Amino acid sequence: MEYTLHKDFLEIDAQAWNDLLKESVSDSPFMRHEYQRAWWQHRGGGEWQNAQLVLVSARENEKIVGIAPLFIVEYDGQRALMLNGSIEISDYLDLIVRKNDHARFITGLLDFLTSQLADAWRGLDWYNLTDSSPTLAALEAESAQRGWVHHQEVYRPTPRIPLNGAFDEYLSRLEKKQRHEIRRKMRRAEESGRGVRWFLSDLQDLEAEIDAFVKLMEDDQNKAKFLSEPMRAQMRAVIHAAHAGGWLWLAFLEVGGQRVAVTLNFDYNNKLWGYNAGVDRAYLDLSPGWVLLGHVIQWCCENGRTEFDFMRGDEEYKYRFGAVNQFVMRVKVTIT
Repeated sequence: MEYTLHKDFLEIDAQAWNDLLKESVSDSPFMRHEYQRAWWQHRGGGEWQNAQLVLVSARENEKIVGIAPLFIVEYDGQRALMLNGSIEISDYLDLIVRKNDHARFITGLLDFLTSQLADAWRGLDWYNLTDSSPTLAALEAESAQRGWVHHQEVYRPTPRIPLNGAFDEYLSRLEKKQRHEIRRKMRRAEESGRGVRWFLSDLQDLEAEIDAFVKLMEDDQNKAKFLSEPMRAQMRAVIHAAHAGGWLWLAFLEVGGQRVAVTLNFDYNNKLWGYNAGVDRAYLDLSPGWVLLGHVIQWCCENGRTEFDFMRGDEEYKYRFGAVNQFVMRVKVTIT
Protein backbone atom coordinates (compact mmCIF):
# COMPACT_ATOMS: atom_id res chain seq x y z
CA MET A 1 0.00 0.00 0.00
CA GLU A 2 1.14 3.53 -0.78
CA TYR A 3 0.22 5.98 1.98
CA THR A 4 -0.38 9.70 1.43
CA LEU A 5 -0.80 12.50 3.96
CA HIS A 6 -3.43 15.01 2.82
CA LYS A 7 -3.84 18.64 3.80
CA ASP A 8 -7.54 18.89 2.99
CA PHE A 9 -10.60 16.67 2.56
CA LEU A 10 -10.98 17.92 -1.00
CA GLU A 11 -7.81 16.04 -1.91
CA ILE A 12 -9.78 12.78 -1.63
CA ASP A 13 -12.66 12.27 -4.06
CA ALA A 14 -15.93 12.27 -2.11
CA GLN A 15 -17.54 9.55 -4.22
CA ALA A 16 -14.52 7.26 -3.90
CA TRP A 17 -14.53 7.88 -0.12
CA ASN A 18 -18.23 7.08 0.29
CA ASP A 19 -18.05 4.05 -2.01
CA LEU A 20 -15.25 2.60 0.11
CA LEU A 21 -17.21 3.35 3.26
CA LYS A 22 -20.11 1.20 2.01
CA GLU A 23 -17.77 -1.80 2.03
CA SER A 24 -15.85 -0.84 5.16
CA VAL A 25 -15.62 -2.74 8.45
CA SER A 26 -17.73 0.06 9.93
CA ASP A 27 -20.19 2.30 8.11
CA SER A 28 -22.04 5.17 9.77
CA PRO A 29 -23.22 8.61 8.64
CA PHE A 30 -20.53 10.15 10.86
CA MET A 31 -17.86 8.68 8.61
CA ARG A 32 -19.26 10.00 5.33
CA HIS A 33 -17.05 12.45 3.44
CA GLU A 34 -19.59 15.28 3.70
CA TYR A 35 -19.96 14.82 7.47
CA GLN A 36 -16.23 14.49 8.15
CA ARG A 37 -15.46 17.60 6.13
CA ALA A 38 -18.20 19.63 7.85
CA TRP A 39 -17.03 18.46 11.28
CA TRP A 40 -13.45 19.45 10.60
CA GLN A 41 -14.42 22.91 9.31
CA HIS A 42 -15.95 23.68 12.72
CA ARG A 43 -13.74 21.42 14.89
CA GLY A 44 -16.72 19.84 16.64
CA GLY A 45 -18.36 23.15 17.48
CA GLY A 46 -15.16 24.56 18.90
CA GLU A 47 -14.25 21.45 20.88
CA TRP A 48 -10.73 21.45 19.43
CA GLN A 49 -9.10 24.82 18.85
CA ASN A 50 -5.50 23.82 18.16
CA ALA A 51 -5.92 20.58 16.25
CA GLN A 52 -3.73 19.54 13.33
CA LEU A 53 -5.39 17.53 10.56
CA VAL A 54 -3.81 14.15 9.80
CA LEU A 55 -5.79 12.76 6.87
CA VAL A 56 -4.16 9.64 5.45
CA SER A 57 -5.17 7.52 2.47
CA ALA A 58 -3.71 4.28 1.18
CA ARG A 59 -3.77 3.20 -2.46
CA GLU A 60 -3.04 -0.05 -4.20
CA ASN A 61 -2.98 -0.43 -7.98
CA GLU A 62 -4.05 3.24 -8.15
CA LYS A 63 -7.26 2.52 -6.19
CA ILE A 64 -8.01 3.86 -2.76
CA VAL A 65 -8.17 1.00 -0.24
CA GLY A 66 -8.02 2.72 3.14
CA ILE A 67 -8.67 6.10 4.79
CA ALA A 68 -7.68 7.27 8.27
CA PRO A 69 -9.31 10.62 9.15
CA LEU A 70 -7.30 11.77 12.17
CA PHE A 71 -6.07 14.87 13.94
CA ILE A 72 -3.34 15.62 16.48
CA VAL A 73 -4.11 17.51 19.67
CA GLU A 74 -2.92 17.75 23.25
CA TYR A 75 -5.37 15.62 25.23
CA ASP A 76 -5.39 13.69 28.50
CA GLY A 77 -1.72 14.18 29.19
CA GLN A 78 -0.28 13.33 25.79
CA ARG A 79 0.07 14.57 22.25
CA ALA A 80 -2.54 12.25 20.78
CA LEU A 81 -3.82 11.18 17.40
CA MET A 82 -7.61 11.14 17.56
CA LEU A 83 -10.31 10.09 15.12
CA ASN A 84 -11.78 13.03 13.23
CA GLY A 85 -15.22 13.62 14.72
CA SER A 86 -14.17 13.03 18.32
CA ILE A 87 -15.69 13.20 20.85
CA GLU A 88 -19.08 14.61 21.64
CA ILE A 89 -21.25 14.89 18.54
CA SER A 90 -20.14 11.95 16.37
CA ASP A 91 -21.52 8.78 17.92
CA TYR A 92 -19.70 6.18 15.79
CA LEU A 93 -16.18 6.46 14.36
CA ASP A 94 -13.57 4.14 12.86
CA LEU A 95 -11.07 3.72 10.07
CA ILE A 96 -12.46 3.30 6.56
CA VAL A 97 -11.18 0.07 5.04
CA ARG A 98 -12.53 -3.26 3.83
CA LYS A 99 -12.30 -6.28 6.13
CA ASN A 100 -9.80 -8.09 3.91
CA ASP A 101 -7.45 -5.09 3.91
CA HIS A 102 -8.00 -4.06 7.52
CA ALA A 103 -5.09 -5.68 9.39
CA ARG A 104 -2.37 -4.76 6.94
CA PHE A 105 -3.81 -1.25 6.50
CA ILE A 106 -3.47 -0.59 10.25
CA THR A 107 0.06 -2.03 10.36
CA GLY A 108 1.12 0.13 7.42
CA LEU A 109 -0.71 3.17 8.82
CA LEU A 110 1.10 2.99 12.16
CA ASP A 111 4.44 2.48 10.38
CA PHE A 112 3.67 5.51 8.20
CA LEU A 113 2.65 7.71 11.13
CA THR A 114 5.65 6.80 13.26
CA SER A 115 8.05 7.49 10.39
CA GLN A 116 6.45 10.61 8.87
CA LEU A 117 5.21 12.29 12.05
CA ALA A 118 7.50 10.76 14.64
CA ASP A 119 7.90 13.85 16.84
CA ALA A 120 4.32 15.11 16.50
CA TRP A 121 2.44 12.52 18.58
CA ARG A 122 2.97 10.13 21.48
CA GLY A 123 -0.11 7.96 21.31
CA LEU A 124 -3.61 7.25 20.04
CA ASP A 125 -6.86 8.10 21.81
CA TRP A 126 -9.74 6.72 19.76
CA TYR A 127 -13.31 7.18 20.94
CA ASN A 128 -16.62 5.81 19.68
CA LEU A 129 -15.41 2.58 18.10
CA THR A 130 -18.28 0.10 18.09
CA ASP A 131 -17.82 -2.90 20.35
CA SER A 132 -17.87 -5.13 17.26
CA SER A 133 -15.15 -3.24 15.36
CA PRO A 134 -12.09 -5.30 14.36
CA THR A 135 -10.04 -2.16 15.00
CA LEU A 136 -10.19 -2.96 18.72
CA ALA A 137 -8.35 -6.28 18.40
CA ALA A 138 -5.99 -4.88 15.77
CA LEU A 139 -4.85 -2.02 18.02
CA GLU A 140 -4.33 -4.40 20.92
CA ALA A 141 -2.22 -6.71 18.76
CA GLU A 142 -0.20 -3.85 17.26
CA SER A 143 0.45 -2.39 20.72
CA ALA A 144 1.71 -5.72 22.04
CA GLN A 145 4.00 -6.18 19.04
CA ARG A 146 5.41 -2.65 19.27
CA GLY A 147 5.74 -2.58 23.06
CA TRP A 148 3.21 0.22 23.47
CA VAL A 149 0.88 0.63 26.46
CA HIS A 150 -2.68 -0.28 25.51
CA HIS A 151 -5.87 0.50 27.43
CA GLN A 152 -9.45 -0.22 26.34
CA GLU A 153 -12.71 0.67 28.10
CA VAL A 154 -16.41 0.94 27.48
CA TYR A 155 -17.17 4.58 26.73
CA ARG A 156 -20.97 4.78 26.33
CA PRO A 157 -23.97 2.50 25.77
CA THR A 158 -25.72 2.83 22.40
CA PRO A 159 -29.26 1.44 22.86
CA ARG A 160 -31.03 0.20 19.73
CA ILE A 161 -34.46 -1.16 18.85
CA PRO A 162 -34.39 -4.06 16.36
CA LEU A 163 -37.33 -3.93 13.96
CA ASN A 164 -38.47 -6.72 11.68
CA GLY A 165 -42.17 -6.37 11.13
CA ALA A 166 -45.32 -4.34 11.70
CA PHE A 167 -45.77 -1.79 14.48
CA ASP A 168 -48.06 -4.17 16.37
CA GLU A 169 -45.32 -6.82 16.24
CA TYR A 170 -42.87 -4.32 17.72
CA LEU A 171 -45.30 -3.40 20.49
CA SER A 172 -45.94 -7.07 21.27
CA ARG A 173 -42.29 -7.44 22.27
CA LEU A 174 -42.54 -4.78 24.96
CA GLU A 175 -43.58 -5.36 28.55
CA LYS A 176 -47.36 -5.19 28.84
CA LYS A 177 -47.35 -2.02 30.93
CA GLN A 178 -45.08 -0.18 28.53
CA ARG A 179 -47.00 -1.37 25.47
CA HIS A 180 -50.22 0.02 26.92
CA GLU A 181 -48.50 3.26 27.92
CA ILE A 182 -47.29 3.98 24.37
CA ARG A 183 -50.68 3.15 22.88
CA ARG A 184 -52.48 5.21 25.51
CA LYS A 185 -50.38 8.33 24.98
CA MET A 186 -50.62 8.16 21.20
CA ARG A 187 -54.40 7.61 21.37
CA ARG A 188 -54.90 10.35 23.96
CA ALA A 189 -53.06 12.87 21.78
CA GLU A 190 -55.05 11.84 18.71
CA GLU A 191 -58.37 12.09 20.54
CA SER A 192 -57.56 15.27 22.47
CA GLY A 193 -59.42 17.51 20.01
CA ARG A 194 -56.41 19.85 19.97
CA GLY A 195 -55.36 19.20 16.39
CA VAL A 196 -52.44 16.91 17.15
CA ARG A 197 -50.59 15.58 14.11
CA TRP A 198 -47.09 14.51 13.21
CA PHE A 199 -45.41 15.02 9.85
CA LEU A 200 -42.16 14.31 8.08
CA SER A 201 -40.58 17.53 6.82
CA ASP A 202 -40.18 17.90 3.07
CA LEU A 203 -37.04 19.98 3.79
CA GLN A 204 -37.97 22.52 1.12
CA ASP A 205 -37.05 25.49 3.34
CA LEU A 206 -34.12 23.94 5.16
CA GLU A 207 -33.03 27.09 7.03
CA ALA A 208 -36.51 27.58 8.48
CA GLU A 209 -36.66 23.91 9.48
CA ILE A 210 -33.28 24.17 11.21
CA ASP A 211 -34.49 27.26 13.08
CA ALA A 212 -37.58 25.38 14.26
CA PHE A 213 -35.46 22.41 15.32
CA VAL A 214 -33.00 24.55 17.30
CA LYS A 215 -35.82 26.52 18.98
CA LEU A 216 -37.38 23.31 20.31
CA MET A 217 -34.00 21.91 21.34
CA GLU A 218 -33.13 24.96 23.41
CA ASP A 219 -36.35 24.71 25.43
CA ASP A 220 -34.30 22.23 27.46
CA GLN A 221 -31.87 24.21 29.66
CA ASN A 222 -29.07 21.68 29.29
CA LYS A 223 -29.38 21.67 25.51
CA ALA A 224 -29.57 25.46 25.45
CA LYS A 225 -26.28 25.58 27.33
CA PHE A 226 -24.79 23.06 24.91
CA LEU A 227 -25.82 25.19 21.92
CA SER A 228 -23.04 27.76 22.03
CA GLU A 229 -22.59 29.88 18.92
CA PRO A 230 -19.78 27.64 17.60
CA MET A 231 -21.92 24.55 18.28
CA ARG A 232 -24.91 26.09 16.49
CA ALA A 233 -22.69 26.66 13.46
CA GLN A 234 -21.46 23.08 13.73
CA MET A 235 -24.99 21.68 13.98
CA ARG A 236 -26.10 23.65 10.92
CA ALA A 237 -23.12 22.35 8.98
CA VAL A 238 -23.91 18.77 9.98
CA ILE A 239 -27.57 19.15 9.01
CA HIS A 240 -26.62 20.65 5.64
CA ALA A 241 -24.15 17.80 5.08
CA ALA A 242 -26.84 15.21 5.86
CA HIS A 243 -29.26 16.97 3.53
CA ALA A 244 -26.70 17.15 0.74
CA GLY A 245 -25.96 13.46 1.20
CA GLY A 246 -29.65 12.55 1.07
CA TRP A 247 -29.87 11.04 4.56
CA LEU A 248 -31.47 13.83 6.61
CA TRP A 249 -34.77 12.83 8.28
CA LEU A 250 -36.64 15.52 10.22
CA ALA A 251 -40.11 15.19 11.77
CA PHE A 252 -42.34 17.40 13.91
CA LEU A 253 -45.38 17.03 16.13
CA GLU A 254 -47.92 19.83 15.92
CA VAL A 255 -50.70 20.85 18.29
CA GLY A 256 -53.22 23.22 16.72
CA GLY A 257 -50.68 24.22 14.08
CA GLN A 258 -47.97 24.88 16.68
CA ARG A 259 -44.82 22.77 16.46
CA VAL A 260 -44.27 21.26 19.89
CA ALA A 261 -41.79 18.42 19.33
CA VAL A 262 -39.05 17.60 16.84
CA THR A 263 -36.76 14.69 16.10
CA LEU A 264 -33.77 14.94 13.81
CA ASN A 265 -32.53 11.59 12.56
CA PHE A 266 -30.32 10.13 9.87
CA ASP A 267 -31.96 7.71 7.42
CA TYR A 268 -28.95 5.65 6.44
CA ASN A 269 -28.25 1.99 5.63
CA ASN A 270 -31.92 1.06 6.00
CA LYS A 271 -32.08 2.15 9.63
CA LEU A 272 -32.91 5.37 11.43
CA TRP A 273 -30.23 6.94 13.60
CA GLY A 274 -31.73 9.17 16.31
CA TYR A 275 -29.45 12.21 16.46
CA ASN A 276 -31.28 14.80 18.55
CA ALA A 277 -34.73 15.98 19.60
CA GLY A 278 -36.59 18.73 21.40
CA VAL A 279 -39.98 19.49 22.93
CA ASP A 280 -41.94 22.56 23.98
CA ARG A 281 -42.32 22.08 27.73
CA ALA A 282 -45.58 24.03 27.73
CA TYR A 283 -47.21 20.96 26.12
CA LEU A 284 -45.88 18.24 28.39
CA ASP A 285 -49.41 17.24 29.37
CA LEU A 286 -49.65 15.62 25.91
CA SER A 287 -46.30 13.77 26.24
CA PRO A 288 -45.18 15.18 22.87
CA GLY A 289 -41.78 13.53 22.87
CA TRP A 290 -43.21 10.08 23.53
CA VAL A 291 -46.00 10.53 21.02
CA LEU A 292 -43.63 11.65 18.29
CA LEU A 293 -41.22 8.80 19.02
CA GLY A 294 -44.08 6.34 18.80
CA HIS A 295 -44.93 7.67 15.35
CA VAL A 296 -41.28 7.55 14.30
CA ILE A 297 -40.98 3.88 15.23
CA GLN A 298 -44.26 3.16 13.48
CA TRP A 299 -42.90 4.88 10.37
CA CYS A 300 -39.78 2.70 10.56
CA CYS A 301 -41.92 -0.43 10.73
CA GLU A 302 -44.12 0.64 7.83
CA ASN A 303 -41.15 1.61 5.68
CA GLY A 304 -38.98 -1.44 6.19
CA ARG A 305 -36.29 0.05 8.40
CA THR A 306 -34.53 -2.68 10.34
CA GLU A 307 -33.52 -0.70 13.41
CA PHE A 308 -33.95 2.51 15.33
CA ASP A 309 -30.61 3.47 16.86
CA PHE A 310 -30.82 5.85 19.84
CA MET A 311 -27.04 6.16 19.68
CA ARG A 312 -25.06 7.20 22.76
CA GLY A 313 -26.72 7.66 26.13
CA ASP A 314 -28.52 5.53 28.70
CA GLU A 315 -31.64 7.63 29.29
CA GLU A 316 -34.36 5.48 30.83
CA TYR A 317 -37.02 6.14 28.19
CA LYS A 318 -34.91 4.40 25.55
CA TYR A 319 -35.17 1.10 27.39
CA ARG A 320 -38.87 1.59 28.03
CA PHE A 321 -39.28 1.67 24.26
CA GLY A 322 -37.51 -1.68 24.03
CA ALA A 323 -33.93 -0.69 23.24
CA VAL A 324 -31.14 -3.19 23.78
CA ASN A 325 -27.62 -2.07 24.64
CA GLN A 326 -24.60 -2.18 22.46
CA PHE A 327 -21.57 -0.06 23.28
CA VAL A 328 -18.93 2.24 21.88
CA MET A 329 -15.41 1.94 23.16
CA ARG A 330 -12.39 4.09 23.91
CA VAL A 331 -8.89 2.85 23.11
CA LYS A 332 -5.87 4.73 24.42
CA VAL A 333 -2.41 3.72 23.23
CA THR A 334 0.79 5.31 24.53
CA ILE A 335 4.19 5.00 22.86
CA THR A 336 6.87 3.93 25.32
